[in-house]
Amino acid sequence: MASRLRKTRRLRGGRHMGWGQVGQHRASGHKGGLGITGMKKHHRSTMIKEDPDHYNHTLPKTPHPNITKKWTSLRDLDDLFAKFGKEEGGKRIVDLESAGYDKLLGGGKITNAYSVKVPQFTASAEEKLKAVGGEVLVNNG
Repeated sequence: MASRLRKTRRLRGGRHMGWGQVGQHRASGHKGGLGITGMKKHHRSTMIKEDPDHYNHTLPKTPHPNITKKWTSLRDLDDLFAKFGKEEGGKRIVDLESAGYDKLLGGGKITNAYSVKVPQFTASAEEKLKAVGGEVLVNNG
């Protein structure tokens, strides 16, 4: 049979030959638009995931970021002395600054006298340390 008489010659421009049913492989209708269409609407999640710099600027940062501070109380000084402390000339010295602590709080009771190196401390912590013969050493530099 000659190819010009075959049934496929008749179907060549119609919807039953090539890309299947109506709408398939026609322009960009099947993907939600051409180019950046729908970036503020139905393609927003795709834009956030794949192109976070779409608007050519970064999101504003919070003016006061959350800074994690590490505090400890007087009641924990015995345990901290066992980990980070040392004795020099009869004094028990606990260097909380090099151990990563930012502040000494006055919670709990204390029986041993310590010399504590710490950047910040509360008034009650200083009072309780001085009452048992200890001191707070602050690095002013």
